[in-house]
This record gives sequence, C-alpha cells and structure tokens, in this order.
Amino acid sequence: MDNPMPPSQMRAEIAEIPQAVDRLLTQGGADVAAIARVIRQRDPAFIVTVARGSSDHICTYLKYAAELLLGVPVASIGPSIASIYGAQLKVAGSLSLAVSQSGKSPDIVEMSRSAGAQGALTVAVTNTPGAPLSANSAHTIDIHAGPEHSVAATKTFVTSAVAGLLLLAEWKQDRALIRALRNLPDHLDRAVAADWSPVEQALDGFDSLFTLGRGPVWAMSNEAALKFKETCQIHAESYSSAEVLHGPVSIVGDGFPVLCFAAGDAAETAVADIADRISAKGARVFVTSDRAQAAQAIPTVRTDHPLTDPIALITSFYAMVERVALARGIDPDTPRHLQKVTQTT
Repeated sequence: MDNPMPPSQMRAEIAEIPQAVDRLLTQGGADVAAIARVIRQRDPAFIVTVARGSSDHICTYLKYAAELLLGVPVASIGPSIASIYGAQLKVAGSLSLAVSQSGKSPDIVEMSRSAGAQGALTVAVTNTPGAPLSANSAHTIDIHAGPEHSVAATKTFVTSAVAGLLLLAEWKQDRALIRALRNLPDHLDRAVAADWSPVEQALDGFDSLFTLGRGPVWAMSNEAALKFKETCQIHAESYSSAEVLHGPVSIVGDGFPVLCFAAGDAAETAVADIADRISAKGARVFVTSDRAQAAQAIPTVRTDHPLTDPIALITSFYAMVERVALARGIDPDTPRHLQKVTQTT
C-alpha cells in the first residue's frame, strides 16, 4: 500500500519506544524496586486494577503476569463503582493498581481514593506524577515516557506495561525476568523495524477483522483491536483464541483478515493451531509464530522471557497500524471524535 501522507507524530513516538523504556529502567528502576519492597512486606492477598481503554489492556496483561509469577489473583474494578454508585468495596489487604497516562480521569482518581480509604495499598502508574491520581494514591510509578502528543497512546502503553511488569518482577525478586526487562530496549529496536507489510496488504478492501491471542498476549490483541478502530476506522474484534470458534468464526469468509498474537510461551502451539483451523475456513490468517502450517508467519521478535514477548509484539503492531492509517488517508494523530485525555466521571 502506498503512503499518501507524510510520517506522523505517532510514528515518531513509536520510534522513541526503545529509548523511553530504557529511560524508565534507568531513571525509574530504583523507585519501582522501593515500592515493590513495600508491597512484599505487606504481602497482599489479591490485586485489584483500575483503568479504562488502553490502560485497561495493560491491566489485563498484568493480571496474567501476576497470576503466573506470583500466584496472586487479580480482579478488575469498574471505576464507576466508586464515582457513580458510591459503593465501598472490601479491598483491605489488597494491592490496588491504577493505570492512567494522564492521571486526570475523575472516575479513576475516585476509585483509587476509595480503595485506599477501605484499606488497600494504592499504587498509581502514570506519565504525570503531579496529577490528581498521584495525590490520591499511596505510591506513584512515573513511567518516564516523556511527552506523547499523538492521541493514540503507543509509547505510554509500552512504558506502563514495562513499569507494571518490573513491579511484579521486583516483588517476586525474579532475577531472570528483571534481566529480560533490562535487555528489552535492544529487542524493541528490532521490533519497531519488523516488516508486517503482508498484513497491511491483506487489509485492502476490508473494514473488519479479528485479532486473537491467549494468555498475557491476549491483552495485546485487545489493544490492537482498539488501535485499528481508533486510528484506521477499521472494525476489529479481539477474542481469545480459545473462544473464537464458539460463534464469532461464523462471520469469516474468503480472505477475511485475522491477526493472531502468539508469544513464546505455553499457549503458542494452541494459538498456532487455531490460526490454521481458521485459515482452513478461507480466512487470510497471520500469526506471530513459526508453528503454524497454513496460516502465514510474520516477522516476530522474541525477547529473553515469555512475559516480555508481548511487549515486542505490540511494538511491531504499532509500527504497522500507523502505516495502515496513512494508506487510508487518515491522520492517526487526530482520530475523529477523540481527544488525548478522556475524562469520565
């Protein structure tokens, strides 16, 4: 596909992802480790997350990571429970993790405040430490992403995910994962440059597609579906690969695009198998794995740990989806009907 528009601010911010992650690790690593020590001493029995939109996809990713790493169950709380309904939840003894790049959305702020008042240890993950969310949380993790001007979050998504994963790794004292995170910027340099142009070409003539994943990488499938809608005006639906055959596959026709996210973990073979099964129904299926037989493998940057693989995959996706938007004559920096900070009550 030809690019009729010049490179976007979104493109520049995607290119900054490796440096932003390195900045987070070098400038913010000690603060994250200190907060993790407090959490380790408190030994919370469960985690609750507070977020919306892309930030909620980060929380889905961290849910899988926390349950796999620590055996600590994670539940997502609807912010309106506090802001609209005024309900008080029994969250004493928990860790409350609120993720918001702006730290300004009133419902996120109120839910974090309420959780703290009910006895939760509250931690904010944000790009604006001076925002109201920080003032209403016991601890704040600065993601050190730097200014992000494009409406579509990219480097703040990645740095928030890395910050949350680093917090979990430091909490567990998982040296292998901490090393993998330290090495991540180099992998992300390669991820930005990955050639996903076959996916771009397969989208010609289609305004609908599926994105699939399983386990931690399913969160990246959710984020990808949102970005297709947000930046390209393409109707994308995200499903767990374990669920897509339970009804949604009925709309698949010849050439229907499907993008399957697979990390190098225990679910990779299962995702590749589903990719092949959907391909057999006539879909044009792409998968980030070399284990598929019928679906088309696309360039995949594997990192030093299964839990960091999804971060490289979403980085490659961002680089691709920006090109799709430009090819469709859409400015990805200013999606229609949207603004950078969405404040909901």
